[in-house]
Amino acid sequence: MDNEPIETEEANLGRRGVQRATDPTAAAVAAGAVEGAPPATPAAPRDAAAAPLRTLGRTGAQVEPVSLGGEGILRTTGRHREAVPVILEALRLGVRYCDTAPAYQQSQDYYGEAFRAAGPGAREQVFLASKTHARDREGALRLLDDSLRRLGTDHLDLWQLHDLREIDELDAIFGKGGAIEAVEQARADGRVRHVGITGHHDPRILVEAMRRYPVDTVLCAINPADPARLPFLTTVVEEARRRGVGVIGMKIMAAGRLLQDRAASPGELIRYAASHADTVIIGCSSIAEVRENLGARTLPFPMPPAERGALEARVAPRAGRYDTFKA
Repeated sequence: MDNEPIETEEANLGRRGVQRATDPTAAAVAAGAVEGAPPATPAAPRDAAAAPLRTLGRTGAQVEPVSLGGEGILRTTGRHREAVPVILEALRLGVRYCDTAPAYQQSQDYYGEAFRAAGPGAREQVFLASKTHARDREGALRLLDDSLRRLGTDHLDLWQLHDLREIDELDAIFGKGGAIEAVEQARADGRVRHVGITGHHDPRILVEAMRRYPVDTVLCAINPADPARLPFLTTVVEEARRRGVGVIGMKIMAAGRLLQDRAASPGELIRYAASHADTVIIGCSSIAEVRENLGARTLPFPMPPAERGALEARVAPRAGRYDTFKA
């Protein structure tokens, strides 16, 4: 999950560097030489028991309750041999929505390698979302072009204004020379199809951003600790539904703390969040986690209101431990 401040990631980007498409690991993946990598076979047929597809707001994209996040093993540097097979397995299992960001270390590079290894059509198989943490037009466009190069694609299905926290950021984004000008240009020339916003700090900022610009999606925090303080469900999600904006859930396991405390099972947390969102993104650390999390697509959705209420009550006594990403 997105636990590190964007500022920290930005400060480190220059030191980490970007591994180019010519990296020998990419060739090894394509040749099937990456240890643990599943063969680059066509996507598995969709399980008839899987929950019905949902429409991601005004994007019109058909998504499943569970999608692949850009964190977990993907938010690392130099771990191609572990990270690329995770993406390949998700592709094999028919994942429909994939998340990444420039701030997630080499996540975009891993995706690019996986798409090349999986072969022609792999990129088009998914609704691909990335982000920009730049608040100005020129900085955002530079990040966009770098994202496209690293991902090995000529367009993003969704480009999101990343980690909105303060009104001053909105003023910069929507003012003269702001990142929204980059959004408009990129949509006009086909580099970007849809635009979204993300945030887990202050729900009021996301609501205000939706009022300022007709975004297509919002990515926000959703877990059973949410009602206790600065709730996103009764603010951001309600506003998004009123406007026809697609909802993507994150922080659904509170960076694993809900699982560590045995406060809830992975299935309960996925069902809870996906009962409010069109899809939830989960960062995975292994092929086994991909299989477990995407396997949750066959769970009964939505979770009944009484069951959601009971889960919220169970988590409430320690809610502060599970919402440390909020303001």
